[in-house]
Amino acid sequence: MSAAGARRISAREIAALTGGRLVGAPECEVGAVAPLDRAGPGDLSFLAASRYLQYFQQSRASIVLLRAEHVAVEGSVAVRIVVDDPQAALLTILPVLYGPPAWVPGVDATAHIGAGARWEEPIALGAHAVLGKDVRIGRNARIGAGTVLGDGVVIGTDVLLYPRVVCYPGVVIGDRVIVHAGAVIGSDGFGYLPGEGAGARAHRKIPHIGRVVIADDVEIGANTTVDRGSVDDTVIGPGTKIDNLVQIGHNVRLGARCLVTAQVGIGGSTHIEDDVIVGGQAGIQPHLTVGRGARIAGKSGVIRDVAPGGTVMGFPARDRMEYLRAQAAMFRLSRIVDEIEALVKASS
Repeated sequence: MSAAGARRISAREIAALTGGRLVGAPECEVGAVAPLDRAGPGDLSFLAASRYLQYFQQSRASIVLLRAEHVAVEGSVAVRIVVDDPQAALLTILPVLYGPPAWVPGVDATAHIGAGARWEEPIALGAHAVLGKDVRIGRNARIGAGTVLGDGVVIGTDVLLYPRVVCYPGVVIGDRVIVHAGAVIGSDGFGYLPGEGAGARAHRKIPHIGRVVIADDVEIGANTTVDRGSVDDTVIGPGTKIDNLVQIGHNVRLGARCLVTAQVGIGGSTHIEDDVIVGGQAGIQPHLTVGRGARIAGKSGVIRDVAPGGTVMGFPARDRMEYLRAQAAMFRLSRIVDEIEALVKASS
């Protein structure tokens, strides 16, 4: 069962908030949200798809959000609220049951404040946080313990930086951005001029003088790294969401509203246009363009441009249907080999 929410809410209120149709007692109340198989009395749950019907039929939840096609399914849940999309409806209820985390403004005594650093009140600056020279921070910012903001970093309003985030000098972060623990924003990209000879200094480092510019409403996951530009800026577009353990190379341009899932690597100077989705563990080679609205399946290796709206998968990544046809042909080939081997054995 989930931890209890801040308040209790009735079935009548849930139906009103979600625009759903109530079946059952309107006065039934819940104070927490839990999955179907772990929910108990006093919990709200949701049935997202038919494959979870076995859990629904055995659930002890007090109220369940579900689609019209499931409202008459037998089960012990007496109060049901019919909605078009149970998951979307749940997003309406969660902020009511679980309000935003409380935070207390103030600057911890152990924080280090560089010369010329300024912020708008209120702010929460955690233990051992470090602000470099001339840092600028907007109102309602929460800077976690051990976070380091280098010289000249600019932070917008309503920003949340979890503990141990590191922003190198010159990073610019917009409004309502969330950066999770351990992320490193603005480190040098991997740029060297290969040299000749065997000396230890054969490879000459390319200086990185660009910045990282993060637009409004971006979220960056834990232990993700975003390299600063070499001679240009690395840019993350508005509304883009980046998962944990992602590597974004120098000079990358990542458009608006993109979704980048865990363990993705994006090579330097690649341009990813708006509304692109990149599946987990995919790799994108440097200097490519991924067109608007494209989809890259998990574990794909992208070595050439992806057309707008295209879906690619595999290694090397290719059009989804082409990849699936090739896989089907490989399966047929194995059967053909078996048949040939059987014929050879029979004739010998």
